Amino acid sequence: MIKKNILLFAPELGGGGVEKNLFLIANYFSTKFQKVTVISASPEYKNKFKKKIEFITPISEFWIGIKNRRLKIIMSLFLLIRYYFKNPKFTLLSFKGNLYCCLICKILGIKVILRSNASITGWSKGFLRHFFYKNISKMADKIIVNSLEFKDEYKKKFKIKTHCIYNPLNKDEIIKNSKKKIVFSFFKRNTNNFISIGRLVDQKDQITILKSFKQLKEKTNYKFKLLIIGNGINKNFLNKFIKKNNLSLHIKIMNFQKNPFPYLKKSEVLILSSLFEGLPNVLLESLSLKKFVISSDCPTGPKEILDYGKNGLLFKANDENDLLKKIIYYIQNKKKCKFLLKSGVKRLWRFDYHSNLQKYVKLMN
Repeated sequence: MIKKNILLFAPELGGGGVEKNLFLIANYFSTKFQKVTVISASPEYKNKFKKKIEFITPISEFWIGIKNRRLKIIMSLFLLIRYYFKNPKFTLLSFKGNLYCCLICKILGIKVILRSNASITGWSKGFLRHFFYKNISKMADKIIVNSLEFKDEYKKKFKIKTHCIYNPLNKDEIIKNSKKKIVFSFFKRNTNNFISIGRLVDQKDQITILKSFKQLKEKTNYKFKLLIIGNGINKNFLNKFIKKNNLSLHIKIMNFQKNPFPYLKKSEVLILSSLFEGLPNVLLESLSLKKFVISSDCPTGPKEILDYGKNGLLFKANDENDLLKKIIYYIQNKKKCKFLLKSGVKRLWRFDYHSNLQKYVKLMN
């Protein structure tokens, strides 16, 4: 057991990839470090952490389900400052609200490591934003990114050296969760069954998927079903598009599922249409369940996971026509795609659970 106090900072928690990594890393740290603490303004997620971990959160039930991100960051920074005056010796690993956290840590003299979660392309547009993020990022003691392409972005755009640690993939847990029995009759035999999993927001760009399947229905006779799992501000907009274009028999949007793996298991192909990412967990989860992947070639992560198209199909981000071509290619060339899938499954060793978590421990120590 390493005699070190580790604090994990995550103001806002949900059901996304960042949170999945946080839960894995925090619980693993609790077996390696003497003391592990989590600060968050999302009290409803306390049961995701082992009992050994100290979970610091607002006492009031007001914070349960609150979605205002800035409010949660402000509260979490207050909790951080209060914690510092009681326990001044610790190393902090920040998962969200990174730049605000970094500023406070530098003022207080706290060693801080930032874990950057999504491509610079998505959060550093415009001169002022770019200048602000670049200079505050330089204040961090270390920065962790989750793909080599992401690492190159930091070097080229910010001239900052980072450490690349892939997302730890717990294949056994994914396979175990996929075996849960569900009543689900939407997917059909002798039909091409597709799935897309992610928040219904502009970044994930599900409208491009819908436009492609609209063309598939109009231009071909291929039978298909598409299940989209997720919640978000674009849900009504996407449902209106489905109804307007008479796609309701073919496309279904399902609310966010804590365990989407049984649905993923029943599908053939996962489609990711994001405009930017970091290292999308859903691609790793799909390959773990031996599902073929069609993904946008967005920054960063997909091309790295799919070995630049050797282990799946990549299409130009925000290009419905290119996605349509890839969908048709899959339908017409399932044997070839099965070979690509086998190659992708074999390459999952890069994201091994234990080896990547151990890299976090080594860096923190």
